[in-house]
Amino acid sequence: MTKKSRKAKTKLSLSDVIYYVLMLLVACVCAGPFLWLVLSSLRTNANIWDLHIDISTLTLSNYSGVFGFMNMPRYIWNTVVLTVAGILMDVVLSSMCAYPLATMQFRGKNIIMGMLLSTMIIPASAGTIINYLTISKMGLIDTMLAVILPSGSKVFSIILLRQAYLQVPGELIDAGRIDGASEISIWARIMLPGILPTVSTIIILDFIGSWNSFLWPLIVLQTPDKYPLATALKYLNGSFNYKFGYMAAGCVFSMLPTIAIFIAFQKNYIEAVAGAVKG
Repeated sequence: MTKKSRKAKTKLSLSDVIYYVLMLLVACVCAGPFLWLVLSSLRTNANIWDLHIDISTLTLSNYSGVFGFMNMPRYIWNTVVLTVAGILMDVVLSSMCAYPLATMQFRGKNIIMGMLLSTMIIPASAGTIINYLTISKMGLIDTMLAVILPSGSKVFSIILLRQAYLQVPGELIDAGRIDGASEISIWARIMLPGILPTVSTIIILDFIGSWNSFLWPLIVLQTPDKYPLATALKYLNGSFNYKFGYMAAGCVFSMLPTIAIFIAFQKNYIEAVAGAVKG
C-alpha cells in the first residue's frame, strides 16, 4: 500500500468519524425532549428543570396515578376505534380512487388530478370549517363518525398510491384482464400486494395523525367520555396541571403505540421512501 493510498484511507476514516459524531449529536438533540419527558414521568415532586438523575428516586407512581385519576381505558378504546377505522377507510378508499387514475385512460383524468392537487393548497383551517358545516348538516355532531369521516380519504394518500401504482408493470394488469379477472380482482390481488411499502407508509402517517388527533375531536365531540386520548390529556387535565409528572406519564404512554407502529412498519416505510426518491 502506497503512502498516498494510506493518506486517502486515513482521510476517509476521519470523515466517517466526523459524520457519525455529527449524526450522534443530531440524534441527541432530537431525542432530548423525549428523554426529558420520560425522566419527568419517573420522578415525583421534583423540579422539572432539574437534570440531576438519582436512580433510587425513580418510580412508576405517576403512571398509576394518571390511570387512577382518569378513565384511561375508555380514552384508549376511543382512540383505538377512531384510529383503526380512519386507517381502514383511508387505505381502502384512497387506493380505490388512485387505481383508475393510474391504470385507466378516460376523459377528464388530468382535470381530476389537477383538482386533487389544487385542494392541497387550501389552508387546514378552511377545511375544518367546511368539514364542520358538512358534519353538522348530516346530524353527526357528537358521534364517532363525525371524527372518522373527514379522515376517510386523503388527497395525499391518493396521490402517493397513484405514483406507487405507476411502478407496477402494466403486463400484470393486461394478463389479469386477459384471464377474465374483474377490475376489483386486479386491484385486490395484483395491485395492492405490489404496493405494500407505500400502504405501510400511509398506515404509519395515518396512525400518527389519528392517534394524536386533538383539535377536530374537541370541535365535534360534546361528550367528554367520547374523547380520544390526546384530547383527554390536553383538555380534561387542567385540574392537575400542577402535577407535571402525571402529564408527562400520560404523554409518554400515548406515544408508545406510535413508536411501536413505526418500528413494526419501518422496513416497508424505508423501502417506500427509497423508491420515491429513486423514482
